[in-house]
Amino acid sequence: MNRQSSRKAASADAHALAGELRALAGKLKRRLREQADVGDLTPSQVSVLLRLEKDGPATASGLARMEGMRPQSMGPIIAALESAGLVRGSPHPTDGRQIILSLTEACRTRIDEGRAARQDWLSRTIAARLSPAEQQQLAAAIGLLRRLVDD
Repeated sequence: MNRQSSRKAASADAHALAGELRALAGKLKRRLREQADVGDLTPSQVSVLLRLEKDGPATASGLARMEGMRPQSMGPIIAALESAGLVRGSPHPTDGRQIILSLTEACRTRIDEGRAARQDWLSRTIAARLSPAEQQQLAAAIGLLRRLVDD
């Protein structure tokens, strides 16, 4: 095999690996999502909650900007989260026209319980389906995956 055909084969292999990895990551994400009950929350509501958890309190307009949506579209999302007791608003310290939104303790508990359920399912599944040698292979693969996504 010459050098050019060797490069083409390696590129095809990388392309196939990328497709398999993407599909597998999607399937794992769905399986993990099944393990934690998000109730009747929409994907947009979950995204806002995770944004508030990650970035801290924010205004509705700030959240809309971060989520890439119009401020008018954020209103119903916030209203639903407030009525579910997951988000609360408090006056902005310097701008009385704005409200700062933050997670409630009930929401933080719900997030923590969801993560624990997903972690428990994945831990049990790894232990049940993979031998100790396979678990070591998985650990090595995680290192490689980390290199793909870390800057």
